Amino acid sequence: MKVLLTGAAGQLGRALIDKMPNEVELLATSRHGGDGLLALDLADAKACRQVVDEHRPDWVLNAGAYTAVDKAEAEADLAYAVNGGAPRAFAEAIQAQGGRILQLSTDFVFSGQQGCPYRVDQDLDPLGVYGASKARGEKAVEELLGASGQGVVLRTSWVMGPVGKNFALTMLRLHGEREQLGVVADQVGCPSSTLNLATACWTVITNSSNGVELPPVLHWCDGGAASWYDVSVAVGELAMDLGLLERTATVNPISTADYPTPATRPVYSLLDCQATRAALKLEVQHWRAALKDVLQAIPTNP
Repeated sequence: MKVLLTGAAGQLGRALIDKMPNEVELLATSRHGGDGLLALDLADAKACRQVVDEHRPDWVLNAGAYTAVDKAEAEADLAYAVNGGAPRAFAEAIQAQGGRILQLSTDFVFSGQQGCPYRVDQDLDPLGVYGASKARGEKAVEELLGASGQGVVLRTSWVMGPVGKNFALTMLRLHGEREQLGVVADQVGCPSSTLNLATACWTVITNSSNGVELPPVLHWCDGGAASWYDVSVAVGELAMDLGLLERTATVNPISTADYPTPATRPVYSLLDCQATRAALKLEVQHWRAALKDVLQAIPTNP
């Protein structure tokens, strides 16, 4: 089974490579290439179509994305090209020659204003450019491949892994550098370990390839719910337990209004993952236990 992976140099991409099933023939790509990766600029729709035409993968695993939520407000064209244009280009190529796509998406396609977990079948109502660009990518896959069943969208949230750039690693660094931290406590969602998310992605691909029918839209995150404040406190406590820190900062809860950002973020973007967990037959791990696994997996020489 040949799989074209985008975003292979990112935190999820690296977890996907580590957890790749033995039967997969992987063509791993990143924006700049190198280190065994093929260069692929997701902002170049023509290049996205060409790589599928040339290599004819059984699956495109589109884990690459423009994820700079605040910067996207000033770089809307680039965000839409990467998050909306690339999925459309991949879907067009797949529609023409065959194959399937697993399109990664985000909780930011929802406004977070309903106060309860979002189901897979709810209407999209993003607040900012990042969420809107990811919603455009979802809609392209649905429009072109929905009827044929060749496209699957997997939404996730608050992705954190042992490498790359993410909230957990930033908090780990700041705990070691500062005496006091102010962290937003009135935005609620759920962290998603790249280790567990990668397992979920490969389970989707292997199950679908083996004839298991799955819904066209899936939700995946770890178990429970948390605020950014909760995660920051947990990072400090777990890092102390694991010997990664000698001391922690005092974490003070603040409001969203106390930390203004260019992009408006969902207040409550928890995803309802029950149907997906049942469909994939995967057990849920509480986010704090998953976070501990992430911190334990941090390479000593990254």
